[in-house]
Amino acid sequence: MERFDVRRGLVKEVIANGGLSELAREFFDNVEDTGENSFRASHGIMTAIDSRFENGALIVDVTNVPPDFDDLDAMQAAMDARKRWTNFLDRATGYNSKKRGDKAKEWAKKATKAKSAISATRHFMEKAEGLPADKITQANALINEIEALLDSNDNTKAAGRAGKLNKMFD
Repeated sequence: MERFDVRRGLVKEVIANGGLSELAREFFDNVEDTGENSFRASHGIMTAIDSRFENGALIVDVTNVPPDFDDLDAMQAAMDARKRWTNFLDRATGYNSKKRGDKAKEWAKKATKAKSAISATRHFMEKAEGLPADKITQANALINEIEALLDSNDNTKAAGRAGKLNKMFD
């Protein structure tokens, strides 16, 4: 399962043009609409492509089979499938591959920031003496909220709450 940020406003644009499954039909075979803004398809070495828009991101799960590396036609077909995949991602996210990579790094940094804040706060509360009980309760509630946000893959909000957690004991 992979997650790709989508350029602001692009989801509405894709929906207005028939939805994600309609966009997928330009690139893949056997496209099946599986709900609002989601599809299942295949093409060449990609035996299963499941994709959907969720919370301003494109979530995809792709199953690939390796081509026969000794067969020139199979290698050409695999390169074509890869090219189609890249073009689909460009259109479905509004970003080129470099920008998608930058956005993925940014997304991961937000998760790391949130996890670091939790770890630092727990360590501080363990070592500090005389902390007011209400501060500890408040911090634990915020930690639980951050962990729930991370579990639901909402790293942006988790990082924001982490900033609030870091300021609690300044």
